[in-house]
Amino acid sequence: MSFREQFEIPAKYKMWSMILMGVGLVSILAGYFLYGAGDEHHQARFWGTMLFNSVFFLLVVNASMFFICATTLAMGGWQMAFRRVPEAISTAVIPLGIIALVVLLALVLGHQHHIYHWLTPGDDKILLGKSGFLNPTFFIVWTVLTIGLWIILGAKMRSLSRELDEKGPLTVEEGRKYIFKNTIWGSLFLVWFALTVASVTPWLWLMSIDAHWYSTMYSWYTFASSFVAGMSLVTLFVIYLKNKGYLELVNQEHLHDLGKFMFAFSVFWTYLWFSQYMLIWYANIPEETVYFKHRVQGPYRGIFFLNLIVNFLAPLLILMRRSSKRNYTLLVFMAVLIIFGHWVDFYQMVMASVSKEHVELNLFDFGVAAGFIGIIMWSAGNALSKHSLIAKNHPFFKESVIHHT
Repeated sequence: MSFREQFEIPAKYKMWSMILMGVGLVSILAGYFLYGAGDEHHQARFWGTMLFNSVFFLLVVNASMFFICATTLAMGGWQMAFRRVPEAISTAVIPLGIIALVVLLALVLGHQHHIYHWLTPGDDKILLGKSGFLNPTFFIVWTVLTIGLWIILGAKMRSLSRELDEKGPLTVEEGRKYIFKNTIWGSLFLVWFALTVASVTPWLWLMSIDAHWYSTMYSWYTFASSFVAGMSLVTLFVIYLKNKGYLELVNQEHLHDLGKFMFAFSVFWTYLWFSQYMLIWYANIPEETVYFKHRVQGPYRGIFFLNLIVNFLAPLLILMRRSSKRNYTLLVFMAVLIIFGHWVDFYQMVMASVSKEHVELNLFDFGVAAGFIGIIMWSAGNALSKHSLIAKNHPFFKESVIHHT
């Protein structure tokens, strides 16, 4: 039986990726002239939108490499039938990482203290007490290392996967050595991922916007949000390729497992959402409640609780059934809804701290998001077309073919 191993990018796919990138570029230029060149309030509006979009989409595509490395260490072969999809998505870490790096460096080097107040601590004792961590030098060095190692370690994992396309089938001993090498590099990525996404990086990039406030759950909350959106993105690409006649070995069993990831991590995100909110609400300590005050009782109240409906209730009610996780239409709908829901979540995480008095969600925000979506489509499509869609020489490939849930 022959399989379609080479993806040919459809003309419409190319067209839409270019259109979306064009919309994004026009939106950024229009946003700069409307907001970026104005007073501090308008500048905060522009840079806040650039910050939450660039960080959100970067974390979402980087979640694909986390998925690859986590399943590698778990010796999980079930995902080998569509392994090249998250690999292709993870290539978008390169352009999105560069964009995020430019935005983050512009904020610090451009002295955008209306976003990061710790840039001008003055006589503020709390900010001065955190200056060993919240300072431009540490921010820049850590940000460069974070994005740089995501790119380097991700590229290494992809190269290890693709080298088997040229080598051909492995002997038992060669397979053991190959799995060991994969495990070592996957471990390195996961360690760095833990030190960045699950620890320091969200504190620097996002939580330090509210430099007087902190939450020990913030990084886990950020990880859960970006990972469930990342798994939804993988699901969308897998179903798209299936509908185009590719990935013949992917069946309902694989989609069921992807649906379980979407369902499980939606519940995990809700657990963190509730734990963070409930503990702060119950303690009712002013320096902690300041973060939620304008989100729960102010203009962002609707968006704040919309998150709970879109990101918890909808996945819970729709994806709980076994049949829903095997239905292409429902999975596509839920994947799009989850990505949108967590994009809105990142919006309120950033903009509710930058612009506390007004909710200014408009075409500018959606236009910038469209640009990032276009870049992901272009990067992933380009990567899929350059290499085989089937990792047929991987030692665990047979396990994926016979996978049953």
